[in-house]
Amino acid sequence: MDINQLQRISNNEWQIDAHAGMRVPALIYASEALIEDMDEKVYQQVTNVARLPGIVKASYAMPDAHWGYGFPIGGVAAFDADQGGVVSAGGVGFDISCGVRTLHTGLAIDEVMASQRALADLLYQHVPAGLGSTGNIHLNNKQMKAMLEGGAAWAIDRGYGEREDLLRIEEQGCMPGADPSQVSQFAKKRQQNEMGTLGSGNHYLEVQKVVEIYDADIAQRFGVAQDDIKISIHCGSRGLGHQIGTEFLKLMVASAKDHGIKLPDRELACAPILSEVGQQYLGAMRAAINCALANREIITHLTREAVHRLFPQAKLDLLYDVSHNTCKQEQHEIDGEKKQLYVHRKGATRAFGPGHPELPAELREAGQPVLIGGTMGTASYILAGTEQGMNLAYGSACHGAGRSMSRRQATRQWHGGQVIQDLAERGIVIRSPSKRGVAEEAPGAYKDVSAVVASAQAAGLARLVARLEPLICIKG
Repeated sequence: MDINQLQRISNNEWQIDAHAGMRVPALIYASEALIEDMDEKVYQQVTNVARLPGIVKASYAMPDAHWGYGFPIGGVAAFDADQGGVVSAGGVGFDISCGVRTLHTGLAIDEVMASQRALADLLYQHVPAGLGSTGNIHLNNKQMKAMLEGGAAWAIDRGYGEREDLLRIEEQGCMPGADPSQVSQFAKKRQQNEMGTLGSGNHYLEVQKVVEIYDADIAQRFGVAQDDIKISIHCGSRGLGHQIGTEFLKLMVASAKDHGIKLPDRELACAPILSEVGQQYLGAMRAAINCALANREIITHLTREAVHRLFPQAKLDLLYDVSHNTCKQEQHEIDGEKKQLYVHRKGATRAFGPGHPELPAELREAGQPVLIGGTMGTASYILAGTEQGMNLAYGSACHGAGRSMSRRQATRQWHGGQVIQDLAERGIVIRSPSKRGVAEEAPGAYKDVSAVVASAQAAGLARLVARLEPLICIKG
């Protein structure tokens, strides 16, 4: 991106003044080096979002921002329904409520490394992964409706997970306002056999070692210590979420003219929040959030089963579960007045600050855990939401490293077998059904996640707590 197009506010905050139909300015939180590495399309997309009706304060991009469908990935924007604000399927994304959850294990590094390959094999055998992967759960229409309404709580009621998990999941594991009747039969059919599966792309299940602590006090509150072994799961709503996104984008494009909405980009298809289409989408999207929460809960159960075969003593309590790719109704202060806004986070993580009433009581003083995933051979990070961040971008932070090249470019540069071998030489065991998929997700295909999280901290979006490095990665 040409940095001369931006006004420097600080070393990690850049503004694009409102112009050419923008209703609000655009703000990008990133270091100068990250800005210069961003695709020019991020500039186009973050300014296009600023042109949408009812947008409040600004259109934001996180440090990992890159080109996406409609919104940039790493885009954040909030809309006021009372001011004609809109909801956009492109502002949520196709993999609705894709997210990360991290589990404690209580295991020592020596015992895990002594059984590293055996543990990798067990996890790979126990948790279905890959394009079109299916599991052992088959839902009929009645069960599908209950799952879409109940989320993680539905999974736990059926023996997949533990009741205590709900305290460590956004929305306590169940998103209110879900309306399964707005989810098409085809979307439901796609999900019928996919519960408890990782899927493909950048999804993973990873065994990780804590290699550095940055904030000892918050780390202690989170239950994170040097040399701890953690397990992280990254996946979403699978085929159901993708189908909902596809169908409602078409509906929103078709209905835009009826509401007098002139789209700066067809991919920014949207509908007024209070319109029939807007309400239908919110009902379907919330159902997809519940699908993702249930999916991660079932995978957690399968992970616990696999780990306990080798390590019966492992505790495997949930640290936290965070979603990206959502639109949530939240209260935020705007010019001294508290307002209900519809906050879109696409490839961005909620990062509520200390004291927020929606956080679990035992974590509230520290701020929300923010889980930032790497990719196979790169580090992952645990951060904490900040009070300052609540006023910067509605309590939002980055969600990962962000791609630096397309999947097609990655397969031209790397071969999956070689990537697996290179990582094995570094002590990282990979299990995947697709070598092409491994090549697409090669570590070099992503930005430097360390630079991304450093920029997030420097901007005040979140505070660094711990760095984790992979030991085992089950890749979809």
